Amino acid sequence: MKKLKKTVVVLAVGLGLFASASPAFAAVGDQGVDWSVYQGDQGKFGYAHDKFSISQIGGYNGSGIYWQSTYASQVQSSIAQGKRAHTYIWYQSVTNTTLAKNILDTMLAQVQTPKGSIVALDVEDGVANTDVILWSLQYIKDRGYTPLLYGYKSFLSNNLDLGRISSKFGLWMAQYPDYNVTPAPNYNYFPTWDNIQIFQFTSTYAAGGLDGNIDLSGVTDNGYKNGNATKPVTETPAIDAGKEADKVKGNDKEVGMTVKVNFSAQTYATGEAIPQWVKGTSYQIIEKSGDKVLLDGIMSWLSVYDVETLDASTSAPVATAGQTHVVQYGENLSGIAANYGTTWQELARINTLSNPDMIYSGQTLNVVGSQSIATSGYCVVEYGDTLSGIAAQFGANVERLVSANGISNPDYIYAGQVLKF
Repeated sequence: MKKLKKTVVVLAVGLGLFASASPAFAAVGDQGVDWSVYQGDQGKFGYAHDKFSISQIGGYNGSGIYWQSTYASQVQSSIAQGKRAHTYIWYQSVTNTTLAKNILDTMLAQVQTPKGSIVALDVEDGVANTDVILWSLQYIKDRGYTPLLYGYKSFLSNNLDLGRISSKFGLWMAQYPDYNVTPAPNYNYFPTWDNIQIFQFTSTYAAGGLDGNIDLSGVTDNGYKNGNATKPVTETPAIDAGKEADKVKGNDKEVGMTVKVNFSAQTYATGEAIPQWVKGTSYQIIEKSGDKVLLDGIMSWLSVYDVETLDASTSAPVATAGQTHVVQYGENLSGIAANYGTTWQELARINTLSNPDMIYSGQTLNVVGSQSIATSGYCVVEYGDTLSGIAAQFGANVERLVSANGISNPDYIYAGQVLKF
């Protein structure tokens, strides 16, 4: 939480911890963090088991509206790790509804977390007005978000009719006894009040300083389908990872280019599993060192081959007669096919695979290809692609794509399908 009186600036670390590949379902007891500019572009989680983040979009400081430049990238990096991302607004000395409407209209138009997600008002300093706060929380709710009021019990109860507010809206309350590193809540210091939905139990969640929070009601699941943080109800610009790199392979990739995580990559440099939805998604390279890259929204070193991008600019490996491939742990048929410039359907055919989804580590596959396949261009279909759009992008035509890939229905292609042309 950004506190105007805070004098120590906490530097964010470059590498983060990551969620497991399983969906993150909100439950009582889920822990998470809140971020402002002090946590940097990528944010910082305290522990691998953290399930959510709440990022400051900006706010009003008593003299004017301001923005946090770190907000959008923090949201993107949180969701990329399988966490649930939410938003809060600094709300200092907002004393009338005309001013409140101007602030909220400005801020809500730029919210990057899904509809239904939390949009909290951070009221911990300046002048506070109960009627204006009630009006503001209702205004947020009417626009499809989950409103919460954040603050310290002493400030909120001394400056507002907190009972009126908590009878209608949830509270996100902070209280802690000291500044020792505190990885789990101490309920001996719980700020007893009605309708507290999130408890901020420390500002030193990890060494170096970080706010730690615990979800008491499952409210951090709001805005996410079936509790799955990787599938927000509404797409927003911060979660649009961009386009894959074009005409670049391997070590030639440079900072600023966008690349995809290869389907063969199974773990981050931390050793934790990469969530399935991250694979095949495009991310921007923000740092490069030798054969490793650091990706925006991933926050872990991966080899350039783990983020290899399929494109039409470089020939695929030539598969010669009698060539075979030994399946490695974590590989799938489409990924292997892409490496040899063919399709998973062709591999399934020449290996008489009854179930293309069932291959195993150590299995030997025939990867006999043809020169025409090896020197052709190829691409991986992404969500929303059409055959005509792919044809236009790579200078082909729909008829050629249909013929080269044995497509029976040109209107039916699917994400992850490998097309040659």
